[in-house]
Amino acid sequence: MELPMVWRQWLTRHDRIADVLPAVPLIVIATAATAVGDNDWHEPRWDEVVWMALSCVPLAFRSRRPLGVALFTLAGDLTLMAVASHIAPTPAASLVALYTLAAQGSRRTAWSVGVAAAVAITGVYAATQAESLVGGAGLLRFDFVLAATALGRAVRSRRENLAAARARVERAERMQEEEARRRVAEERVRIARDLHDVVAHHMTLVNAQAGVAHHLLRANPDQAYEALAHIKENSRAALDELRATVGLLRQPDDAPGSRAPIPRLADLDALVGGFRASGLPVRMSHTGTPSPLAPATELTAYRIIQEALTNSHKHAAGGGTALVLDYGPHALRVTVTDDGSPGAPKGAGTGHGLIGMRERAIAIGGTVTAGPRPEGGFQVMAELPLSLAPTLSDAL
Repeated sequence: MELPMVWRQWLTRHDRIADVLPAVPLIVIATAATAVGDNDWHEPRWDEVVWMALSCVPLAFRSRRPLGVALFTLAGDLTLMAVASHIAPTPAASLVALYTLAAQGSRRTAWSVGVAAAVAITGVYAATQAESLVGGAGLLRFDFVLAATALGRAVRSRRENLAAARARVERAERMQEEEARRRVAEERVRIARDLHDVVAHHMTLVNAQAGVAHHLLRANPDQAYEALAHIKENSRAALDELRATVGLLRQPDDAPGSRAPIPRLADLDALVGGFRASGLPVRMSHTGTPSPLAPATELTAYRIIQEALTNSHKHAAGGGTALVLDYGPHALRVTVTDDGSPGAPKGAGTGHGLIGMRERAIAIGGTVTAGPRPEGGFQVMAELPLSLAPTLSDAL
Protein backbone atom coordinates (compact mmCIF):
# COMPACT_ATOMS: atom_id res chain seq x y z
CA MET A 1 0.00 0.00 0.00
CA GLU A 2 2.97 2.30 0.53
CA LEU A 3 4.34 2.18 -3.04
CA PRO A 4 1.26 3.50 -4.89
CA MET A 5 1.01 6.44 -2.49
CA VAL A 6 4.71 7.25 -2.88
CA TRP A 7 4.37 6.91 -6.66
CA ARG A 8 1.40 9.30 -6.75
CA GLN A 9 3.22 11.82 -4.60
CA TRP A 10 6.26 11.64 -6.88
CA LEU A 11 4.11 12.16 -9.99
CA THR A 12 2.41 15.10 -8.30
CA ARG A 13 5.76 16.75 -7.67
CA HIS A 14 6.95 16.00 -11.24
CA ASP A 15 3.78 16.78 -13.15
CA ARG A 16 5.49 17.42 -16.49
CA ILE A 17 7.07 13.97 -16.49
CA ALA A 18 3.68 12.55 -15.59
CA ASP A 19 2.19 14.30 -18.64
CA VAL A 20 4.72 12.59 -20.95
CA LEU A 21 4.52 9.07 -19.48
CA PRO A 22 1.25 8.00 -21.20
CA ALA A 23 2.89 8.44 -24.60
CA VAL A 24 5.71 5.93 -23.87
CA PRO A 25 3.66 2.72 -24.32
CA LEU A 26 2.00 4.25 -27.37
CA ILE A 27 5.41 4.87 -28.95
CA VAL A 28 6.37 1.25 -28.31
CA ILE A 29 3.13 0.04 -29.89
CA ALA A 30 3.55 2.43 -32.81
CA THR A 31 7.11 1.22 -33.42
CA ALA A 32 5.96 -2.40 -33.38
CA ALA A 33 3.11 -1.58 -35.75
CA THR A 34 5.56 0.14 -38.10
CA ALA A 35 7.90 -2.83 -38.05
CA VAL A 36 5.24 -5.43 -38.93
CA GLY A 37 3.09 -3.42 -41.33
CA ASP A 38 1.30 -5.35 -44.12
CA ASN A 39 2.14 -8.57 -42.22
CA ASP A 40 5.76 -8.26 -43.40
CA TRP A 41 8.70 -7.46 -41.17
CA HIS A 42 10.34 -4.10 -41.81
CA GLU A 43 13.45 -2.90 -40.15
CA PRO A 44 12.32 0.16 -38.13
CA ARG A 45 13.54 3.53 -39.35
CA TRP A 46 15.15 4.89 -36.22
CA ASP A 47 14.90 8.43 -37.48
CA GLU A 48 11.13 7.94 -37.51
CA VAL A 49 11.25 6.49 -34.00
CA VAL A 50 13.29 9.48 -32.83
CA TRP A 51 10.80 11.81 -34.54
CA MET A 52 7.93 10.12 -32.70
CA ALA A 53 9.81 10.48 -29.42
CA LEU A 54 10.52 14.15 -30.04
CA SER A 55 6.89 14.78 -30.92
CA CYS A 56 6.04 13.67 -27.38
CA VAL A 57 8.14 16.43 -25.79
CA PRO A 58 5.34 19.05 -26.05
CA LEU A 59 3.17 16.71 -24.00
CA ALA A 60 5.01 18.00 -20.93
CA PHE A 61 2.84 21.13 -21.32
CA ARG A 62 -0.46 19.41 -22.22
CA SER A 63 -2.07 20.14 -18.84
CA ARG A 64 -1.31 23.85 -19.14
CA ARG A 65 -1.88 24.40 -22.89
CA PRO A 66 -4.09 21.52 -24.08
CA LEU A 67 -5.24 23.15 -27.33
CA GLY A 68 -1.81 24.40 -28.37
CA VAL A 69 -0.15 21.07 -27.59
CA ALA A 70 -2.87 19.17 -29.49
CA LEU A 71 -2.37 21.29 -32.62
CA PHE A 72 1.44 21.12 -32.36
CA THR A 73 1.62 17.34 -31.93
CA LEU A 74 -0.98 16.81 -34.65
CA ALA A 75 1.15 18.83 -37.08
CA GLY A 76 4.21 16.79 -36.14
CA ASP A 77 2.44 13.44 -36.57
CA LEU A 78 0.95 14.49 -39.92
CA THR A 79 4.41 15.52 -41.11
CA LEU A 80 5.87 12.18 -40.02
CA MET A 81 3.10 10.28 -41.77
CA ALA A 82 3.68 12.25 -44.96
CA VAL A 83 7.42 11.50 -45.15
CA ALA A 84 7.38 7.93 -43.75
CA SER A 85 8.91 5.40 -46.15
CA HIS A 86 6.41 2.64 -45.42
CA ILE A 87 3.33 2.13 -43.29
CA ALA A 88 2.86 5.29 -41.32
CA PRO A 89 3.18 5.10 -37.54
CA THR A 90 0.24 5.44 -35.19
CA PRO A 91 -0.02 9.12 -34.08
CA ALA A 92 0.84 8.40 -30.43
CA ALA A 93 1.49 11.99 -29.31
CA SER A 94 -1.66 13.25 -30.99
CA LEU A 95 -3.81 10.63 -29.27
CA VAL A 96 -2.55 11.70 -25.83
CA ALA A 97 -2.90 15.40 -26.66
CA LEU A 98 -6.43 14.98 -28.05
CA TYR A 99 -7.43 12.99 -24.97
CA THR A 100 -6.14 15.82 -22.74
CA LEU A 101 -7.93 18.47 -24.78
CA ALA A 102 -11.20 16.54 -24.51
CA ALA A 103 -10.72 16.00 -20.77
CA GLN A 104 -9.92 19.66 -20.02
CA GLY A 105 -11.40 21.76 -22.80
CA SER A 106 -14.93 22.53 -23.84
CA ARG A 107 -17.01 19.91 -25.62
CA ARG A 108 -17.30 21.98 -28.77
CA THR A 109 -13.54 22.54 -29.03
CA ALA A 110 -12.74 18.91 -28.22
CA TRP A 111 -15.01 17.42 -30.86
CA SER A 112 -14.16 20.04 -33.48
CA VAL A 113 -10.43 19.38 -33.15
CA GLY A 114 -10.97 15.62 -32.71
CA VAL A 115 -13.06 15.18 -35.87
CA ALA A 116 -10.72 17.43 -37.87
CA ALA A 117 -7.71 15.44 -36.63
CA ALA A 118 -9.38 12.12 -37.49
CA VAL A 119 -10.18 13.30 -41.02
CA ALA A 120 -6.67 14.75 -41.51
CA ILE A 121 -4.84 11.67 -40.24
CA THR A 122 -7.02 9.31 -42.28
CA GLY A 123 -6.64 11.49 -45.38
CA VAL A 124 -2.84 11.74 -45.10
CA TYR A 125 -2.61 7.99 -44.53
CA ALA A 126 -4.77 7.26 -47.57
CA ALA A 127 -2.78 9.69 -49.73
CA THR A 128 0.64 8.40 -48.73
CA GLN A 129 -0.24 4.71 -48.73
CA ALA A 130 -2.31 4.69 -51.94
CA GLU A 131 -5.22 3.20 -50.03
CA SER A 132 -8.84 4.19 -50.20
CA LEU A 133 -10.44 5.90 -47.27
CA VAL A 134 -12.42 2.77 -46.53
CA GLY A 135 -9.30 0.69 -46.02
CA GLY A 136 -9.06 -1.14 -42.70
CA ALA A 137 -5.85 0.55 -41.50
CA GLY A 138 -7.13 4.02 -42.40
CA LEU A 139 -10.41 3.54 -40.60
CA LEU A 140 -8.55 2.09 -37.64
CA ARG A 141 -6.61 5.33 -37.25
CA PHE A 142 -9.84 7.30 -37.68
CA ASP A 143 -11.39 5.26 -34.89
CA PHE A 144 -8.31 5.67 -32.67
CA VAL A 145 -8.52 9.47 -32.84
CA LEU A 146 -12.25 9.60 -32.14
CA ALA A 147 -11.85 7.05 -29.35
CA ALA A 148 -9.21 9.25 -27.68
CA THR A 149 -11.58 12.21 -27.85
CA ALA A 150 -14.52 10.18 -26.56
CA LEU A 151 -12.43 8.79 -23.70
CA GLY A 152 -11.36 12.30 -22.73
CA ARG A 153 -14.96 13.51 -22.73
CA ALA A 154 -16.00 10.51 -20.61
CA VAL A 155 -13.29 11.30 -18.07
CA ARG A 156 -14.37 14.96 -18.11
CA SER A 157 -18.00 13.97 -17.48
CA ARG A 158 -16.99 11.66 -14.64
CA ARG A 159 -14.92 14.40 -13.02
CA GLU A 160 -17.78 16.87 -13.35
CA ASN A 161 -20.22 14.36 -11.84
CA LEU A 162 -17.85 13.68 -8.93
CA ALA A 163 -17.34 17.42 -8.41
CA ALA A 164 -21.10 17.98 -8.49
CA ALA A 165 -21.60 15.16 -5.99
CA ARG A 166 -18.95 16.60 -3.69
CA ALA A 167 -20.55 20.04 -4.02
CA ARG A 168 -23.94 18.57 -3.10
CA VAL A 169 -22.45 16.83 -0.08
CA GLU A 170 -20.68 20.01 1.03
CA ARG A 171 -23.85 22.04 0.47
CA ALA A 172 -25.85 19.51 2.49
CA GLU A 173 -23.28 19.66 5.29
CA ARG A 174 -23.39 23.46 5.27
CA MET A 175 -27.18 23.39 5.38
CA GLN A 176 -27.07 20.96 8.31
CA GLU A 177 -24.62 23.21 10.14
CA GLU A 178 -26.75 26.27 9.42
CA GLU A 179 -29.87 24.41 10.56
CA ALA A 180 -28.09 23.35 13.75
CA ARG A 181 -26.98 26.94 14.41
CA ARG A 182 -30.50 28.18 13.71
CA ARG A 183 -32.00 25.66 16.12
CA VAL A 184 -29.47 26.62 18.79
CA ALA A 185 -30.30 30.30 18.31
CA GLU A 186 -34.04 29.60 18.48
CA GLU A 187 -33.55 27.52 21.61
CA ARG A 188 -31.58 30.34 23.23
CA VAL A 189 -34.37 32.79 22.44
CA ARG A 190 -36.97 30.37 23.82
CA ILE A 191 -34.99 29.82 27.04
CA ALA A 192 -34.46 33.56 27.48
CA ARG A 193 -38.17 34.17 26.92
CA ASP A 194 -39.21 31.50 29.42
CA LEU A 195 -36.77 32.72 32.05
CA HIS A 196 -37.99 36.28 31.54
CA ASP A 197 -41.60 35.19 31.92
CA VAL A 198 -40.84 33.34 35.15
CA VAL A 199 -38.44 35.78 36.80
CA ALA A 200 -40.07 39.05 35.74
CA HIS A 201 -43.50 38.03 36.96
CA HIS A 202 -42.52 36.80 40.40
CA MET A 203 -39.81 39.39 41.03
CA THR A 204 -42.19 42.20 40.13
CA LEU A 205 -44.64 40.93 42.72
CA VAL A 206 -41.86 40.46 45.27
CA ASN A 207 -40.64 44.01 44.67
CA ALA A 208 -44.13 45.48 45.02
CA GLN A 209 -44.87 43.50 48.16
CA ALA A 210 -41.52 44.43 49.67
CA GLY A 211 -42.40 48.08 49.14
CA VAL A 212 -45.75 47.56 50.85
CA ALA A 213 -44.11 45.75 53.76
CA HIS A 214 -41.52 48.49 54.17
CA HIS A 215 -44.24 51.15 54.17
CA LEU A 216 -46.50 49.33 56.65
CA LEU A 217 -43.90 47.76 58.89
CA ARG A 218 -44.41 50.30 61.69
CA ALA A 219 -47.86 51.66 60.92
CA ASN A 220 -49.62 48.34 60.39
CA PRO A 221 -47.48 45.32 61.32
CA ASP A 222 -50.27 42.85 60.49
CA GLN A 223 -50.52 43.99 56.86
CA ALA A 224 -46.73 44.14 56.66
CA TYR A 225 -46.59 40.55 57.89
CA GLU A 226 -49.12 39.57 55.21
CA ALA A 227 -47.01 41.28 52.53
CA LEU A 228 -43.92 39.41 53.76
CA ALA A 229 -45.86 36.16 53.51
CA HIS A 230 -46.68 37.00 49.88
CA ILE A 231 -42.99 37.76 49.28
CA LYS A 232 -42.05 34.36 50.64
CA GLU A 233 -44.71 32.65 48.53
CA ASN A 234 -43.73 34.39 45.29
CA SER A 235 -40.00 33.95 45.82
CA ARG A 236 -40.54 30.24 46.50
CA ALA A 237 -42.68 29.95 43.35
CA ALA A 238 -39.99 31.73 41.33
CA LEU A 239 -37.32 29.36 42.63
CA ASP A 240 -39.51 26.33 41.92
CA GLU A 241 -40.13 27.43 38.34
CA LEU A 242 -36.45 28.21 37.81
CA ARG A 243 -35.48 24.78 39.12
CA ALA A 244 -38.05 23.18 36.83
CA THR A 245 -36.77 25.13 33.82
CA VAL A 246 -33.13 24.31 34.51
CA GLY A 247 -34.08 20.68 35.13
CA LEU A 248 -35.77 20.51 31.74
CA LEU A 249 -32.65 21.88 30.05
CA ARG A 250 -30.49 19.22 31.70
CA GLN A 251 -32.72 16.30 30.70
CA PRO A 252 -32.92 14.72 27.25
CA ASP A 253 -36.18 15.30 25.40
CA ASP A 254 -37.26 11.66 25.77
CA ALA A 255 -36.44 11.35 29.47
CA PRO A 256 -39.37 10.47 31.75
CA GLY A 257 -40.83 13.62 33.24
CA SER A 258 -38.82 15.83 30.88
CA ARG A 259 -41.86 18.06 30.36
CA ALA A 260 -43.22 20.13 33.21
CA PRO A 261 -46.97 20.82 33.49
CA ILE A 262 -47.92 23.48 30.97
CA PRO A 263 -49.77 26.51 32.40
CA ARG A 264 -53.33 26.65 31.12
CA LEU A 265 -56.13 29.19 31.17
CA ALA A 266 -57.69 27.21 34.01
CA ASP A 267 -54.80 28.54 36.13
CA LEU A 268 -55.75 32.18 35.47
CA ASP A 269 -57.69 32.49 38.73
CA ALA A 270 -54.53 31.72 40.72
CA LEU A 271 -52.47 34.07 38.55
CA VAL A 272 -54.93 36.95 38.87
CA GLY A 273 -55.31 36.24 42.57
CA GLY A 274 -51.59 36.69 43.06
CA PHE A 275 -51.69 40.11 41.39
CA ARG A 276 -54.70 41.15 43.42
CA ALA A 277 -52.94 40.12 46.61
CA SER A 278 -49.97 42.26 45.62
CA GLY A 279 -52.15 45.36 45.23
CA LEU A 280 -53.15 45.34 41.55
CA PRO A 281 -56.95 45.43 41.14
CA VAL A 282 -57.74 43.16 38.19
CA ARG A 283 -61.20 42.76 36.67
CA MET A 284 -61.45 39.52 34.67
CA SER A 285 -64.33 38.74 32.32
CA HIS A 286 -65.21 36.36 29.47
CA THR A 287 -67.25 36.87 26.33
CA GLY A 288 -68.33 34.33 23.77
CA THR A 289 -68.57 30.60 24.28
CA PRO A 290 -65.41 28.99 25.65
CA SER A 291 -64.20 26.19 23.39
CA PRO A 292 -61.33 23.68 23.60
CA LEU A 293 -57.96 25.24 22.78
CA ALA A 294 -54.72 23.78 21.51
CA PRO A 295 -52.13 23.44 24.31
CA ALA A 296 -49.88 25.91 22.47
CA THR A 297 -52.68 28.48 22.37
CA GLU A 298 -53.41 28.06 26.07
CA LEU A 299 -49.73 28.41 27.01
CA THR A 300 -49.27 31.45 24.76
CA ALA A 301 -52.39 33.15 26.09
CA TYR A 302 -51.33 32.47 29.69
CA ARG A 303 -47.82 33.87 29.16
CA ILE A 304 -49.12 36.97 27.36
CA ILE A 305 -51.60 37.66 30.16
CA GLN A 306 -48.89 37.09 32.76
CA GLU A 307 -46.50 39.52 31.05
CA ALA A 308 -49.19 42.15 30.41
CA LEU A 309 -50.34 42.08 34.06
CA THR A 310 -46.72 42.24 35.20
CA ASN A 311 -46.20 45.39 33.12
CA SER A 312 -49.43 46.88 34.49
CA HIS A 313 -48.25 46.16 38.01
CA LYS A 314 -44.94 47.89 37.28
CA HIS A 315 -46.27 50.99 35.58
CA ALA A 316 -49.94 51.35 36.55
CA ALA A 317 -50.29 49.84 39.99
CA GLY A 318 -52.38 52.78 41.14
CA GLY A 319 -55.08 52.27 38.51
CA GLY A 320 -57.43 49.49 37.55
CA THR A 321 -56.63 46.72 35.09
CA ALA A 322 -59.17 44.86 32.96
CA LEU A 323 -58.60 41.38 31.51
CA VAL A 324 -61.05 40.24 28.85
CA LEU A 325 -61.05 36.87 27.08
CA ASP A 326 -63.22 36.90 23.96
CA TYR A 327 -63.87 33.46 22.43
CA GLY A 328 -64.63 33.75 18.72
CA PRO A 329 -65.43 31.02 16.18
CA HIS A 330 -61.81 30.73 15.03
CA ALA A 331 -59.69 32.77 17.43
CA LEU A 332 -59.28 33.76 21.04
CA ARG A 333 -58.85 37.48 21.64
CA VAL A 334 -57.09 38.48 24.85
CA THR A 335 -57.18 42.13 25.93
CA VAL A 336 -55.38 43.58 28.95
CA THR A 337 -56.09 47.26 29.58
CA ASP A 338 -54.88 49.44 32.42
CA ASP A 339 -55.84 52.97 33.41
CA GLY A 340 -52.24 54.09 33.71
CA SER A 341 -50.80 56.28 36.41
CA PRO A 342 -49.20 59.70 36.47
CA GLY A 343 -45.80 58.21 37.13
CA ALA A 344 -45.86 55.64 34.38
CA PRO A 345 -42.79 55.98 32.13
CA LYS A 346 -43.27 56.66 28.47
CA GLY A 347 -43.08 53.59 26.30
CA ALA A 348 -43.99 51.28 29.16
CA GLY A 349 -44.10 47.69 28.09
CA THR A 350 -41.91 48.11 25.02
CA GLY A 351 -38.95 46.09 26.30
CA HIS A 352 -38.10 42.41 26.15
CA GLY A 353 -41.48 41.40 27.54
CA LEU A 354 -43.36 42.88 24.59
CA ILE A 355 -40.91 41.28 22.17
CA GLY A 356 -41.45 37.94 23.87
CA MET A 357 -45.23 38.28 23.64
CA ARG A 358 -45.06 38.98 19.92
CA GLU A 359 -42.65 36.09 19.31
CA ARG A 360 -44.92 33.68 21.15
CA ALA A 361 -47.98 34.81 19.20
CA ILE A 362 -46.24 34.68 15.82
CA ALA A 363 -44.94 31.17 16.58
CA ILE A 364 -48.52 29.82 16.60
CA GLY A 365 -49.90 32.04 13.85
CA GLY A 366 -51.30 34.80 16.04
CA THR A 367 -50.70 38.52 16.48
CA VAL A 368 -50.06 40.95 19.32
CA THR A 369 -50.60 44.69 19.29
CA ALA A 370 -49.64 46.91 22.20
CA GLY A 371 -49.45 50.61 22.86
CA PRO A 372 -50.70 53.57 24.90
CA ARG A 373 -54.39 54.43 24.82
CA PRO A 374 -55.54 57.93 23.75
CA GLU A 375 -57.51 58.34 26.98
CA GLY A 376 -54.54 57.19 29.05
CA GLY A 377 -53.13 53.90 30.13
CA PHE A 378 -51.81 51.01 28.09
CA GLN A 379 -53.44 48.17 26.19
CA VAL A 380 -52.18 44.77 25.02
CA MET A 381 -54.35 42.86 22.57
CA ALA A 382 -53.54 39.35 21.31
CA GLU A 383 -55.45 37.31 18.74
CA LEU A 384 -54.59 33.61 18.83
CA PRO A 385 -55.95 30.72 16.72
CA LEU A 386 -58.12 28.19 18.54
CA SER A 387 -56.52 25.22 16.77
CA LEU A 388 -53.09 24.70 15.23
CA ALA A 389 -51.51 22.55 12.55
CA PRO A 390 -49.93 19.40 14.03
CA THR A 391 -46.41 20.61 13.23
CA LEU A 392 -46.96 23.74 15.29
CA SER A 393 -48.49 22.09 18.30
CA ASP A 394 -45.83 19.38 18.27
CA ALA A 395 -43.21 22.07 18.78
CA LEU A 396 -44.29 22.28 22.39
